[in-house]
Amino acid sequence: MEVLYQNLLSVTPQQVIMWVIGGILIFLAIKKNMEPTLLLPMGFGAILVNLPNSGAKAVINHLFNIGISNESHELFPLILFIGIGAMIDFKPLLTNPKLMLFGAAAQFGIFFTLCMATLLGFDIKDAASVAIIGAADGPTSIYVTQTLGSKYTAAIMVAAYSYMALVPIVQPPIIKLCTTKNERRIRMDYTNKQVSKLTEILFPIVVTVIVGLVAPDAVALIGFLMFGNLIRVCGVLDSLSETAQKVLANLITIFLGITIASRMTAEEFLVPETLFIMALGLVAFIFDTFGGVMLAKLMNLFMKKKINPMIGAAGISAFPMSARVVHKMGLQEDNQNFLLMHSIGVNVSGQIASVIVGGLILALVK
Repeated sequence: MEVLYQNLLSVTPQQVIMWVIGGILIFLAIKKNMEPTLLLPMGFGAILVNLPNSGAKAVINHLFNIGISNESHELFPLILFIGIGAMIDFKPLLTNPKLMLFGAAAQFGIFFTLCMATLLGFDIKDAASVAIIGAADGPTSIYVTQTLGSKYTAAIMVAAYSYMALVPIVQPPIIKLCTTKNERRIRMDYTNKQVSKLTEILFPIVVTVIVGLVAPDAVALIGFLMFGNLIRVCGVLDSLSETAQKVLANLITIFLGITIASRMTAEEFLVPETLFIMALGLVAFIFDTFGGVMLAKLMNLFMKKKINPMIGAAGISAFPMSARVVHKMGLQEDNQNFLLMHSIGVNVSGQIASVIVGGLILALVK
């Protein structure tokens, strides 16, 4: 009883706030089904590390050092990329390569936010780490943040994954503000082009080589992503591909969630900069969406066959959530307007583009 009494007396208001934040993450995971494999362990982990004299804190910190810290070379995010690569089907992009342009345009928010964060007084490395939240790609955000040694690792990781989960809430109003009803009702034809098996196999290899020459710092990220895709398309490792997509990806995501929580202690997380970081992360998402949509609108000025500008919003790297959001919005405007294949093509191009941008930022800022 004496230990219980002492622990109750040692609880701080800040720790209670973190319990509430952990509870909110658990609520979103269970009740709203928002990235449950990630938000549930993050929320529970946030409660664990903020209990007074928590014996779990050292264990979770050790797990962090094994899987996410600089010394481990960000092992967990890289392994997760194998699973993500195994999930991705690049055929929609290969049949319509110009969709890659939208993936590039949807990274605009990263550079816009980098400038804003710098003007607000963030150190250049911290500003770059905050800006990469706009990649809408958790593993890339973790990799860049840890490599640059940002002081705001916890807030950046939580913001990156939280906004990924909130894509269905954040993107639709932005898309509607940027487009007219007639634009949202534009129908796009499907191509009947077939992608050869050789092309599917060569694509991840060629992309890895090209990115390695253009942005060497992105080789680890793009290499693991494309290796996962090569497992998928090679045709001789089907069981391994299925394991990477399901067991490996889910297991590493759970580990990521619980280890991210090691940086969600009250003293590290409840600082004024956290609010700035969350706000800047939202700015990055907004301007990423804006950049992709605006490029499509610009291209429509010169094209006979119009592009539905909503697909440009799928250029963020939140795969496949953003593509589904665009497809659903298309059906809401016209129940015969099927945009899924186009938006998926843009979405996977955004996955590649976000990794390249992450590598470029490392090259510029390190």
